[in-house]
Amino acid sequence: MAIVWPCPASVAAYARAGRAVVVPRPDCAGCGLAMTFWSGYWRHVRDEGRCVKIFVRRARCGGGCAATHALLPAFVLAGRLDVTATVGAVLEDVVDGPGGVRPAAARAGVPYSTARGWLRRFGMRASEVAVGFAALTVELGGDAPSLGGGVGGGGRVRALAALRCAYGAATALPGWAALGLWRFVSCGSGGRLLAANTVSLWLVVGKRRFLPPVPATGRPEGGRDGP
Repeated sequence: MAIVWPCPASVAAYARAGRAVVVPRPDCAGCGLAMTFWSGYWRHVRDEGRCVKIFVRRARCGGGCAATHALLPAFVLAGRLDVTATVGAVLEDVVDGPGGVRPAAARAGVPYSTARGWLRRFGMRASEVAVGFAALTVELGGDAPSLGGGVGGGGRVRALAALRCAYGAATALPGWAALGLWRFVSCGSGGRLLAANTVSLWLVVGKRRFLPPVPATGRPEGGRDGP
């Protein structure tokens, strides 16, 4: 399982730190008890067309569940090669603009098939994402957007509106405005914005965990994007 922490550092700065990267030690996402750092692993991320290696620290629960968690920086999504900002730029480009996936992919410098997969997955999860982040908006003290019904393009529009509303509410809290929309989304979705399965979204602010009511159904997450 992954825990996404609100990393403010640039991708380049994080990569340069290597194994010495400083990561906050969170409580267990399962039982809420204290965890200890427990090794880690290297993975690639692609930022502005360039692949770099980053070290992802892991933590292990010291309680009865003994679960281990990957501590992902907010600039990545679980199982995705490209950084969150790139994924978000393509989603916004297609959902907001008159163009299609191909020109959006070209502007972002990613393969068309990869961008198309992002839009397809975002569309499939649009209802759950919209409901979850609308609820998170209310939890954070904001006014939830009107969601309505529908799927497809309209569903993506409503999901994107819910993401923006939740981020707008979060900017009233210290530190979140500087993080930016898509790093906030990664934190709020536990890195699973584009996961193959439906999972409960959650966001930790200080010691408080916000749990919007999203149905937990579906299959385990699939593999990572190709280059």
